[in-house]
Amino acid sequence: MDSTCCQNPQNTLSDPFEAAVSAFIDSHALLRRGPEAPPVVVGVSGGADSVALLFCLRALGFDVRAAHCNFHLRGDESTRDMRAVDDACRRAGIELYIKDFDVDARVKATGESIEMACRSLRYRWFADLVDRERAQALAVGHHREDQAETVLLNLIRGTGPAGLAGMKPRRDDGPAGVPVVRPLLECSRAGIEAYLTRRGIAWITDSSNLSDDFLRNRIRNRILPLMEELIPGAASGILRTAAQVADATGLYDTLVDGLRREVMPAPDTIDLRALDAAVGPHARMALWELIRPSGFNMTQAANILEASSGAVFTAKNAPAVAELSRGILRIGSDAGDASRDEACIIDLTAPVVAPVRFSVEIKPVADFASEPRPDVAGRVAFFDAEALEGNPRWEIRRHCRADRITPFGMRGSKLVSDVFAEARLSAAEKREAWLLTRDGRIVWVIGLRNSALFPVTSATRRYLRLEMI
Repeated sequence: MDSTCCQNPQNTLSDPFEAAVSAFIDSHALLRRGPEAPPVVVGVSGGADSVALLFCLRALGFDVRAAHCNFHLRGDESTRDMRAVDDACRRAGIELYIKDFDVDARVKATGESIEMACRSLRYRWFADLVDRERAQALAVGHHREDQAETVLLNLIRGTGPAGLAGMKPRRDDGPAGVPVVRPLLECSRAGIEAYLTRRGIAWITDSSNLSDDFLRNRIRNRILPLMEELIPGAASGILRTAAQVADATGLYDTLVDGLRREVMPAPDTIDLRALDAAVGPHARMALWELIRPSGFNMTQAANILEASSGAVFTAKNAPAVAELSRGILRIGSDAGDASRDEACIIDLTAPVVAPVRFSVEIKPVADFASEPRPDVAGRVAFFDAEALEGNPRWEIRRHCRADRITPFGMRGSKLVSDVFAEARLSAAEKREAWLLTRDGRIVWVIGLRNSALFPVTSATRRYLRLEMI
């Protein structure tokens, strides 16, 4: 057997690499076999690992569909890669799907790095393709060196047991929800290239892999080779450690699942007091394990435990927010400025306004003397009727994180979130709150505070009276 290929091969196939991959697939139950088995979508960049995976799975009898992403980041080289994959699939009679992406637009829209933008785009498309093809999984070509790089990268960045365990052979809840399998995870890069050479299958080299612009590339091109030079077998030691941590993680996950049932009365709710009672000094690690799937990191877990009621945290690696209210942490999607989409342009000259029902009256200023002082609870708001002049845009919308208001009776502005905190609103009540805006400026946190804009003064002739009903 070629020692540079996969470990524990089965010798029932003519090629040892194919036998090893077949054994690995069966031992980890990665894919279903047989004429009735659903197809497998294979992510193919054109590099040695993805090409070897595609042709190996095909040789093993799987119904494969190739998927190639063109990010147009390397000019003519990106076109070369696409054409090489297209040519190889055409000659082999393998169905190929190609997707072009506008990475710059994604980066501008989300603020992600180029690397993260590419990952988000490709996995979203992969998920759609798996659904459309009714495929059993997405197969990717990660191998032994990739695994060592991942473990070392996670260690450098700071991680927990799951990070030290590295990539799993199968992940049913992969990015964008797509099931991901890694049939080459125990294969070496040298073994992969040797297989392609024996089979007479060409591959291409991505020049960006030779660049040290990305941290992973620096680990691949400089750190791991130096470690092997100084300590021969260093990468194998990293992989042995990852395998042992993966075994221990099974027990760890069982304990976390039990804790989850104990302190999470709902899938999006964590009782921090119950968590503290259950694990005491281990609360930070326990909380991180509970919120990590939503994209929060260890530092945020520590900050949440020290925060006061009303604090809001935004996930670093996913569109999620965590809101703390009276010892209860609720996790939801991060609407961000998209919450403005839940908005309604209104006619403030109408007697009753919806979706938040309040009455609107225009009254002579002489009547203002008989009005009670402005309702401190904010259920009644008063404004100079000049606010209606100039055909302004009146809108009712939800709260966004950066919203500020200049409250009546104050000189400076304050965050609307601080208004919520002073009113001791729960996380759910904050999400349900509405704002009234005039040409984009907040004039009323409905039911709580009205702004100092357009006050009723001695120069006022008519005033607006808004009251919740």
